[in-house]
Amino acid sequence: MPVKTKGRFLRAAAVLLVAVALLLAGGGCGSKSSERTKPQNTNRPQSTAEPKAAKEKVTLYFGDKEAMYLIPEEREVATGSKPIEQAIVEELIKGPRNPELSRTIPPEAKLRSIRVENGVAYVDFSKEIQTKHWGGSAGEAMTIYSVVNSLAGVSGIEKVQFLVEGKKQESLVGHADTTEPIAPNWNLVKKS
Repeated sequence: MPVKTKGRFLRAAAVLLVAVALLLAGGGCGSKSSERTKPQNTNRPQSTAEPKAAKEKVTLYFGDKEAMYLIPEEREVATGSKPIEQAIVEELIKGPRNPELSRTIPPEAKLRSIRVENGVAYVDFSKEIQTKHWGGSAGEAMTIYSVVNSLAGVSGIEKVQFLVEGKKQESLVGHADTTEPIAPNWNLVKKS
């Protein structure tokens, strides 16, 4: 092989070696980069898994059969990530477990939101709290004080402001004034 041809061959081989080295280096980087984006351990639980439900003991107040008194019913409620006051109102909507007690909130009513500010729980119900309510002044009192007395068991809550679809109402079903926050009425609770 002449020297000139040998020199070209060596240069071509060197260029080819550099090209192959660059390709391998580039391919290696690309593959390491894609490995970094893969999850390291696919057997781990997803972050969307629900947290274990925390349970708290609460006292709920439901009506007696004559709608004259509130009767306490203790139960453990699962709070999970929701505030205890939300869990209490949701349990009231579910109704009593004791068949001797009466529900105080129509089952069709929904809790839209609840927040506590300066000792007042602002409880916002859907319109069904009014439209599906059975009515009467005693029935309305049972609804109001069932909610108020149950929430008053939560530290930091002194009164409850009722809202329907986000707005204050003159009353829930035409008898009691609900334009201002309401304090609990322990005289309605039947003594054992």
